[in-house]
Amino acid sequence: MEPLICLDDSVGTGRLVDRFGRVHDYLRISVTDRCNLRCLYCMPAHGVQFMESRRLMTYEEIVTVVRVAARLGVKRLRITGGEPLVRPDIDRLIEALGAIPGIEDMAMTTNALLLAGRAERLFRAGLRRINISIDSLKPDRFAKITRGGDLARVLRGLEEAERVGMAPIKINVVLMKGLNEEEIDDFLRLSVEKPYVVRFIEYMPIGHEDETWKEAYLPLNRVLERAAELGYEIEPTAVPGNGPAENWRIRGGAGAFGLIHPVSAHFCSACNRLRLTADGYLKPCLYWQEELNVRRCNGDEAALEAMFYRALDIKPERHEMAEALEGKERSHLPTVRRMSQIGG
Repeated sequence: MEPLICLDDSVGTGRLVDRFGRVHDYLRISVTDRCNLRCLYCMPAHGVQFMESRRLMTYEEIVTVVRVAARLGVKRLRITGGEPLVRPDIDRLIEALGAIPGIEDMAMTTNALLLAGRAERLFRAGLRRINISIDSLKPDRFAKITRGGDLARVLRGLEEAERVGMAPIKINVVLMKGLNEEEIDDFLRLSVEKPYVVRFIEYMPIGHEDETWKEAYLPLNRVLERAAELGYEIEPTAVPGNGPAENWRIRGGAGAFGLIHPVSAHFCSACNRLRLTADGYLKPCLYWQEELNVRRCNGDEAALEAMFYRALDIKPERHEMAEALEGKERSHLPTVRRMSQIGG
């Protein structure tokens, strides 16, 4: 197998600044739309039509895009899916991306079902931070939300990631009314007992804006209310990663917890990210339909640079998820891709 690493001395001198003055230094890369779970908020029960393998970007194509992005000022990467660990030889891609001049930080979002036995190899390849999706700490409820997931297997993967030195480990929790709302207490307690960052995330209407979403949506002010009711003393804290979370620490706790509330209190004014889908589309915004096909550039780096700047030109000032919740008309067309097809 030929190495993917291609050393290039040109470190980013450009800057990706959109028409609203937002500097973009973060690229989220979906390497596959396939997943070994069927989470309620991510895809329908019958699943989605997965892409044929030939439609997926090759690792060589991804490296070329990231090399251009790094020259334009992108410093941080996140590998997503679907489930990124179902893609073969993912550690080979991580090693190649980490060797690109200008890339300073790389993380992955995973469900961790395949993490046990692989965390050390990923760490050696250059992966230092990881987010693990765990929407319930109760095995039966976890299996219900994920439609068949094995919580014990996920926790083994988490423990191995911690053992090999990945830090901070972040746990993503999509809160849903009537499903896992009652576990807020347990997740807060976890942030006290373990050095994890528990990130509560509002349920987003990505690819579907039906009554089921509206019924399950829960604003995150409930988390702070519950922390106060439990008598916790909380204080703002900083967490590595420069993400959109509003981060808090319970006094005396080993970890922290964060709130990501894209619906009730959007953070679009500080958005610093672009997304690359598994089939090669550059998305300026998670919510809107606009996207650009980078494969049309055929690896031409000047054309890729132009496409990054075009993505910034068409990026809107903000999404309108709150308007979707309220049933109001939107100014753009929302994406028809499900979350698993974008990478979150």
